[in-house]
Amino acid sequence: EVQLVESGGGVVQPGGSLKLSCKTSGFTFTELAVGWVRQAPGKERDIVACIEESDGTTYYLPSVKGRFTITTDNARNTVTLQMNSLVPEDTAVYYCTADVLCPSYDGRGRPSYDYWGRGTQVTVSS
Repeated sequence: EVQLVESGGGVVQPGGSLKLSCKTSGFTFTELAVGWVRQAPGKERDIVACIEESDGTTYYLPSVKGRFTITTDNARNTVTLQMNSLVPEDTAVYYCTADVLCPSYDGRGRPSYDYWGRGTQVTVSS
């Protein structure tokens, strides 16, 4: 059974940093790509970042490229999202996701993942 459990959310001031972690089980990072999707209040979900170890693919939402870094730790079965230079627009619930594709969209261009964590709140505010 695939399980994804997020941790590390919280409140941070603009310009600050946060690290999100996702403890995974039930699969290996060569079987499924892993990543993060966020949803801000009243907005559509966005794929923030994903990584596919089988072929080295990574993807970043353009607005976070250069500020966020996604990494995997095979020994700990953990995927981490290091978020730097945070801005209020990064405020959202962040979900850990897993799927065979990176990134993964449905026919309408919306994030579509087979597996989701419960989410962790990130708030960027002064």
